[in-house]
Amino acid sequence: MAAQLPLVFHPHYSIPFPAGHRFPMHKFRLLAERLRTQGILTQENEYQPSPLSLTTLMQAHDKGYVQRFIRGKLSKQEEKDIGLPWSEWLVERTLRAVSGTLLTSELALEHGLACHLAGGTHHAQPARGAGFCIFNDLAVAALALVNSGKAKKVLILDCDVHQGDGTIAFFKDRTDIVPISWHCEENYPTLKQTDGVNIAIPKGADDDLYLSILRETLPKALAEHQPDFIFYDAGVDVHQDDRLGHINMTDEGILERDKYVIQTCIKQNLPVACVIGGGYDRQEEKVARRHSLVHQAAHWVWERWV
Repeated sequence: MAAQLPLVFHPHYSIPFPAGHRFPMHKFRLLAERLRTQGILTQENEYQPSPLSLTTLMQAHDKGYVQRFIRGKLSKQEEKDIGLPWSEWLVERTLRAVSGTLLTSELALEHGLACHLAGGTHHAQPARGAGFCIFNDLAVAALALVNSGKAKKVLILDCDVHQGDGTIAFFKDRTDIVPISWHCEENYPTLKQTDGVNIAIPKGADDDLYLSILRETLPKALAEHQPDFIFYDAGVDVHQDDRLGHINMTDEGILERDKYVIQTCIKQNLPVACVIGGGYDRQEEKVARRHSLVHQAAHWVWERWV
């Protein structure tokens, strides 16, 4: 058993990027810096992902789509749907981050709990990207666990403010990988997936309302589906100051959400792999601070339960 909570990070998560772009590319580096300052990320518990196996990636994603992205051959419409300018740096960053979620899941299997300092690209579907998501790291990692026999039933608990529509598209015909999406009903994507398990959060919900919905629905979901592995997408775009959220949660409410989800699963002896999901603010330091809440919550649970 590791002495400290395992955390996964790579310096290539933040890459050279156009100034003023809507996507806060530097938040990953700032998150790592913040966690180091807090003593949560240290040399002893930092794990770096290896280059991604394209075979593993193509077990989930369409081979032609993977090759077009890697070679810089996406159509203008495909690139527009994703919303990120293609570069060789973007290829490296994208593949490395998916590998990071795979590593996080392996560490969670070994130690009971692990956290990624990236991940949660839940809008990507098998043959296309969308909403700043190129490949769906949650889908790739969940399939890898099931295909290898390391898990029999995976639940993907998605608390990002936006529906995990891409993840649902991957698994709408499966019962061994089940996405559960708590999302703002009046938000992107306009056309929601109707498969999976969808729990609508009313626009403008505050801490109390959000947490009451979560506490009512999460135990039921765990009891119904009986998983043996959990992915947790701890998106912070539910924050009251997020540019794209429409939900009014505070830092304290998000921290309580994350503690509740992780602790509830750990108490049932379920391995939990956490990813950070979305978070948007022109001041990237603020986004990094919000993302650090899930690592603080996991650290708190680790000290008490793991």
